Amino acid sequence: MILLDIDPPLATVTLNRPERHNSLVPELLEQLLAGLAEVATRPEVRILVLQANGRSFSTGGDLGGFVEHLDDLERYAERLVGLLNETIVALIDLPVPVVAAVHGIVTGGSLGLVLASDVVLMTPQASLTPFYSVVGFSPDGGWSALLPDVIGRKRAAGLLLTNGTVTAEQAVAWGLASRLVSADALYDEARATALTIAAMQPGAVRAIKRRLWADVPVAQRLEAERRSFVDQIVTTEARAGMAAFLDGLRSNGSRRTEPWPA
Repeated sequence: MILLDIDPPLATVTLNRPERHNSLVPELLEQLLAGLAEVATRPEVRILVLQANGRSFSTGGDLGGFVEHLDDLERYAERLVGLLNETIVALIDLPVPVVAAVHGIVTGGSLGLVLASDVVLMTPQASLTPFYSVVGFSPDGGWSALLPDVIGRKRAAGLLLTNGTVTAEQAVAWGLASRLVSADALYDEARATALTIAAMQPGAVRAIKRRLWADVPVAQRLEAERRSFVDQIVTTEARAGMAAFLDGLRSNGSRRTEPWPA
């Protein structure tokens, strides 16, 4: 589910669940956390590139995981969102900067991987969509905990309440992404950007990253978000929303690999 390649000074972590749009399940997040922990122990690594295989960067929590755990939905949601929060914090606390190469769609909690990256390169076709208000879920992945600091509370509210989509161009204009890169050049440009950063003075780079996040109580905000997510997902509203979404997929002849929040 995760590929880790270390070629000093560069480390690359690739989400590798393309058949499910790199959607999030506990096993993927556990592997991602292990990869980040390995990178953190390697002093020869000075930069990390986070990228994904397949058509999508990541589409939030895997719908199949929720369906398979309807009898213990609260426990499963606590574990999944807890691991997601740990991953977001681990990316932020990583001693080296993170360059994210984002293509395709990003939905639900996978936004947290974008928010926690220091430099975000995005293809023109990429987009960000929450989905929470459609299915009756409470936001996670930093949609309410971190996003308002980046784009403003009113923009964040508008997106979450109306299930709006942020285009790649908007993402750059709003400060969610650093710049647009063509799809065929995305990985090469991410590597080139990473190596440029790696060539800088390492102490200064670490200090810059620490200072940019120093005053943001990330863990506390994410924990509050997790509690709200877990409380809401066991409600009748959320269960009905999940069932309606599934029915819509079946009636359209779609597979359960569509974007889904978590």
